Amino acid sequence: MVIERPKYLNKLIEKRENGFIKVITGVRRCGKSYLLLNLYYDYLNSDRVDDKYIIQLALDEARNAKYRNPLELDRYIREQIIEKNHMYYVFLDEIQKVVEIQNPHINDPNAKIGFVDVLLGLMKIKNVDLYVTGSNSKMLSSDIVTEFRDRGDEIKVNPLTFKEFYGAYNREKGNAWREYYTYGGMPVVLSRKTHEDKSKYLKDLFDKTYITDVIERHRIANEKEILEELLNIVSSSIGSFTNPTKLSNTFRSVKNIKISSMTINTYLDYFIDAFIICKSYRYDIKGKKYIDTPLKYYFTDVGLRNARLNFRQQEENHIMENIIYNELAARAFDIDVGVVEYNHRNKDGKSRRSHLEVDFIANKDSRRYYIQSALSIAEEEKRKQETNSLYRINDSFKKIVVVKDDIIPWHDEKGILYIGIKQFLLDEGTMAL
Repeated sequence: MVIERPKYLNKLIEKRENGFIKVITGVRRCGKSYLLLNLYYDYLNSDRVDDKYIIQLALDEARNAKYRNPLELDRYIREQIIEKNHMYYVFLDEIQKVVEIQNPHINDPNAKIGFVDVLLGLMKIKNVDLYVTGSNSKMLSSDIVTEFRDRGDEIKVNPLTFKEFYGAYNREKGNAWREYYTYGGMPVVLSRKTHEDKSKYLKDLFDKTYITDVIERHRIANEKEILEELLNIVSSSIGSFTNPTKLSNTFRSVKNIKISSMTINTYLDYFIDAFIICKSYRYDIKGKKYIDTPLKYYFTDVGLRNARLNFRQQEENHIMENIIYNELAARAFDIDVGVVEYNHRNKDGKSRRSHLEVDFIANKDSRRYYIQSALSIAEEEKRKQETNSLYRINDSFKKIVVVKDDIIPWHDEKGILYIGIKQFLLDEGTMAL
């Protein structure tokens, strides 16, 4: 099955031969390799680039294990660059598989050679255009931030959006939403026919790939059960405020396991580093400041979240909220959870300060959107409840309520836009209605 991903393909095309290392990141099995080794490869062929000028290595394959040694990798690629007057396109898939080794030429245990040295060396060859994929965010952050600063162009690939899923869904389109909020947007899911096959695939991603990757990368000993249980707890609380201290207390009270909030925070960062989950901070809209805790965690793919819970907790309101978060992330917005504080008098006449929540504040450049996710606003009381926070925001940025129902978009007397989830996800232009 061919799934066209024009947004990401166009990004690669735009960055072609720009002198930077193109680093394609994202959770394992979300389609990074397919984007580079198939879609972009075919594009280059269509632009009359001969195969002999495309050097590619899938470093997670056993047959290429030799090239996980950085010196062997460097030697192999340089041996392929024969003609000085032709541009060579180098594709290195899952570059994080390349290990760091002792520099054999220097008698110093601290002298190491890794993939960064290989990439920076290849980057200096004028007729090389370099592309790498990787499955952890450290590739462009703390691990190599000094070496890669201003030399790498990151293209972050997400699992399929609903629009991409809908376009590739070759069965009854009316079932696409139900399939998507149940099994998510990992591309392989589209080729699996039964619930059992889809469920097994998603569960295996955790058991055989994600958790194993985290354990091996961070050298965690004897705590696989803790990692799995932490994922389960986070899965159960998407759309709810939490923090490492609260999660630590949950372990102690429910599982009778003592684990510090600091360790919990570290393990959560490992999952974020592997693109399995994301976190969103609270932002005080009127006070114009961030509130450190509590915060919300969302899964990069709702199918993965549902599989963690054996598809037991199918609360469509929380899943829909997670899908909207992922959609905004795919549209390259910066996303916060909004808080609106206000003063009022309670029944006994005493003044008190309360706060209301805005599900998402989405920022990009000079644009800002306030977005509420609501299953239904059929009852007037429910509509007022969902819009109370939005009415208390005095700026002129766009305010949107996304509902599950398939409705004709409309605005109320305050200018708030109401729109159905499918239309919101299928047409980016609706945010500007």
